[in-house]
Amino acid sequence: MIRQKTVVKNSTGLHLRPAGVLCNLAGQYKSSIRFQTGGGASSGNAKSVLSVLGACIGCGEELEFICEGPDEAEALQAMIAAVESGLGESI
Repeated sequence: MIRQKTVVKNSTGLHLRPAGVLCNLAGQYKSSIRFQTGGGASSGNAKSVLSVLGACIGCGEELEFICEGPDEAEALQAMIAAVESGLGESI
């Protein structure tokens, strides 16, 4: 199991479109990919749009990804890179 933190830079947070991008990316990996918001306020499955939307992740919020499985290192790197690049939106 590996984990890493990043900060959400999208000005509107993770609404439906970026949440969908995040979940589609997570679904490409065999590993379990979970997330936790700063301070452990919310957590969930990064492969579930409902989990991501339900966490109400806003701009500037710290997000930690926890990956476990055969491709965990690749999955974690991809998740961090996607969030830091804005998940398809300009930041």
